Amino acid sequence: MFKDNLISLRKMNKLSQEELADKIGVSRQTLSKYETGESLPDIDKCRELAEVFGVSLDDLVNYDSRETGLRIPPKGKHMFGIVKVGDKGQIVIPAKARKIFDIKPGDNLVVLGDEGQGIAIVKEKGLLAMLSQVH
Repeated sequence: MFKDNLISLRKMNKLSQEELADKIGVSRQTLSKYETGESLPDIDKCRELAEVFGVSLDDLVNYDSRETGLRIPPKGKHMFGIVKVGDKGQIVIPAKARKIFDIKPGDNLVVLGDEGQGIAIVKEKGLLAMLSQVH
């Protein structure tokens, strides 16, 4: 997945191998080896690549676009998949989303809506903390 993600991100950002190699301080040949899977960069170079592209290190290394059909999201943005609405309007929040946003059984969530943008779900505590800062 890493090599495919690297190629995809480089092309999305309209960078040549030479330009990207210069940005992270390696030769074009070394970058070419990363893209063919012949070699892997060390963790520091992976971090630099993630920073250049504005994605998380985890997504750079592990993101599988075949699961969602979407490109790697920008850092801090997530696509958790599709959920089905039950008969009474209930949805199951995917485990990865619950982990990232620390959502536990019994938490109160606020459902917000914008007819042009859609629905958002926010933890009640986070929303109240944010609103208390706005006087």
